[in-house]
Amino acid sequence: MAEPVDRWWARRQFSRGTEVPYPVGTYREAWAPFPVLIRQDHPDLNAGITLTQIPPAAEVLLQWQCDVGHIFVATPAEQRDRPGQMRRRSVWCPECLQLALGRRPSSTAAPSRPKRVLCEKTPALPVGEAFVSECAPRPASAIEAELRAGLQERLMVTHGTNAIRAGRPFFDHLEVWPDILLPELRVAVEYDSTGRHGLEHVGRRQKVDERKDRIVRSAGWDVIRVRTGRLELLNEHDVLASGVTGKTFSRLVDELRALRGSLLVDAYLL
Repeated sequence: MAEPVDRWWARRQFSRGTEVPYPVGTYREAWAPFPVLIRQDHPDLNAGITLTQIPPAAEVLLQWQCDVGHIFVATPAEQRDRPGQMRRRSVWCPECLQLALGRRPSSTAAPSRPKRVLCEKTPALPVGEAFVSECAPRPASAIEAELRAGLQERLMVTHGTNAIRAGRPFFDHLEVWPDILLPELRVAVEYDSTGRHGLEHVGRRQKVDERKDRIVRSAGWDVIRVRTGRLELLNEHDVLASGVTGKTFSRLVDELRALRGSLLVDAYLL
């Protein structure tokens, strides 16, 4: 059960036998992908304890203050899981979100879950087949387009497909839409950043990424994610990068060789 931060800190001091159980900066890397939460944390509201002294999984009640000034209480896990299906800045603060959406009347009855209906636009292709989907979302950023163009300049593979026929549903479709597909190598490349409001590829959205990767792999493909914004690696062959540079492409090619072998990959190099 979650407990107030001062009580949690005192218990840690006792169990560890030290005045400072977790020095400042201990969990800096764990919190780095969440710049919004770093801004919302105010040690003066939390017994002088900084966010970098608190494990992300700690069952502790912290006070947060959003950019507007609302002060609210939530555990680290609750805050890290706020990025959900909505891409809006207000999602980081429960009061801002209610104001943005309008307050809804409370109800004790649990809403019924609608029956899943799969999209009928996915063509009847073998699982793992790459194709052009009319349901695929548009590219999310200019940097993603830059990464795609750079790979087109370096690899003589089929370009233009945007979907993989999946063996099980992904958001009501029997297809998944990686950012970039390299069909001859059967490797999908994803570009991940935290986005303008720090909502992308963190919290629940990271869980969606992990589920997407599992579906892609079950279709016979591998995934390489280019992770920026101090996001942690999700997979063995992911690439940490500060942006799209020549070094990024070199590391991508190295990871492709690790996955498929130099003999095969080098045959497609331009």
